[in-house]
Amino acid sequence: MAAVECLAAWLGRLPFSEALDLQMRICELKKRGNAPDVLLLLEHPPTITLGRSGLRENLLVDEAALARRGIELHHIDRGGDITYHGPGQLVGYPLLLLENGERDVRGYMRNLEQSLIDLLGGYGVAAGREDGFTGVWTPAGKVAAMGVHISRWVTRHGFALNVNTDLSYYDLIVPCGIRGKGVTSMSALLRRPLEMDEVASRYLPLFGAVFHRSVTPVDRDFLENIIGRSRSA
Repeated sequence: MAAVECLAAWLGRLPFSEALDLQMRICELKKRGNAPDVLLLLEHPPTITLGRSGLRENLLVDEAALARRGIELHHIDRGGDITYHGPGQLVGYPLLLLENGERDVRGYMRNLEQSLIDLLGGYGVAAGREDGFTGVWTPAGKVAAMGVHISRWVTRHGFALNVNTDLSYYDLIVPCGIRGKGVTSMSALLRRPLEMDEVASRYLPLFGAVFHRSVTPVDRDFLENIIGRSRSA
């Protein structure tokens, strides 16, 4: 299968609502055939999200306690339960039109997992899948969570990979609604911090290889110009 064009933008730290708005704008254009595939890579300020199957009981503090700590709470339309996003976490939002041979939700999730397993392997981290669960796991715990939304075969939301994440925030939730399983990060496993933009850069060719995309790095301004031109087309 020939590689499909995909633009990839490292956006740095972006509020959750702003990133969600950007996803929605691009996906609406994609459904009309007016935008290329896009991979957004970024960090969020401290944020907790509840997916479609999220249970309030898996949030272990009240919303007032979150507000006092400056943590946002969002109920969203991705699959899965509850998760945390924050500084030091690489969040990836692939906004892809799945082609005929790719239209398998389970297969799409497995490809997301594989791209992260490959990234971790490049750093010498042994990671894989856990039977019965989504995401990427190590013997020390879950290192990447994922939840997606697919409409008319256009994908939204994606993954959250703990790179330098402050893992104490996970004490506020039952991560992904899974009790008795821990979480970890790349920095905890490697015993050193990593540069976020460098991790993002190393991810791009691995994503491209797994998803058969020809990935071109762009900046936010270029992406906004593409969106603007597509809207007026």
